[in-house]
Amino acid sequence: MPEKEKSKKKEGGIHAIYKIEGGKLIRLRPTCERCGPGYFMADHGDRYTCGHCGFTRYKRV
Repeated sequence: MPEKEKSKKKEGGIHAIYKIEGGKLIRLRPTCERCGPGYFMADHGDRYTCGHCGFTRYKRV
């Protein structure tokens, strides 16, 4: 029986949230509209979701 290939896990951590360009810090994910700055929303492909309050914002196609 052939073994399945393992899917690669997405990179996590702080380097997945911020990027430095030209000495400026750029946030790669949006912040929650309810919770305010400091609460980033998770990227689920077709939507962004806040893990703190559960707010969901759908992406436009």
